[in-house]
Amino acid sequence: MLRLQDEFRDLFRRPFGILFPDISDVIPLLSGRVVYAVGDVVTDSLLSRGIFPDIAVIDGYTMRSPFLRTPLYAGASHIRVNNPAGMITPDLIAGIERALADPPALVFVDGEEDLAVIPLVIAAPDGVFVLYGQPGEGVVLREIDSAAREEAQVLLSYFTTENASIK
Repeated sequence: MLRLQDEFRDLFRRPFGILFPDISDVIPLLSGRVVYAVGDVVTDSLLSRGIFPDIAVIDGYTMRSPFLRTPLYAGASHIRVNNPAGMITPDLIAGIERALADPPALVFVDGEEDLAVIPLVIAAPDGVFVLYGQPGEGVVLREIDSAAREEAQVLLSYFTTENASIK
């Protein structure tokens, strides 16, 4: 599994794409696009507007507090994975791969989904729009291309590999 080193956490507070102050600013751009969402608020906001992401990754929390409107995504396969805070586990990566192989899918993370955007961007096909919340700032939109995948690989370089088991 991969653990984000504490001294690099600030790098992950910068948007990994285009920051929009409100999701309503992004909605017009989504027509006809394949959309992946990371985060409960983003996923709920899309579903409430009738936009069904091909993949949604949630954990039941927003800003460390329970999200009381955990999105119920009918018609999507449900995949449950373990991923502690500050980590990217093989279980998370495998869940994302399963979701990519058979969309629509809701990946529910026991733990924290914040860093799921990195393996999702690496694995996603070109042209997909990935959306995730930027706490206190808005929503980030990243179109997937080789530059996005390269940037995600650079972000992975700030992690260290650990061989601990997840329970």
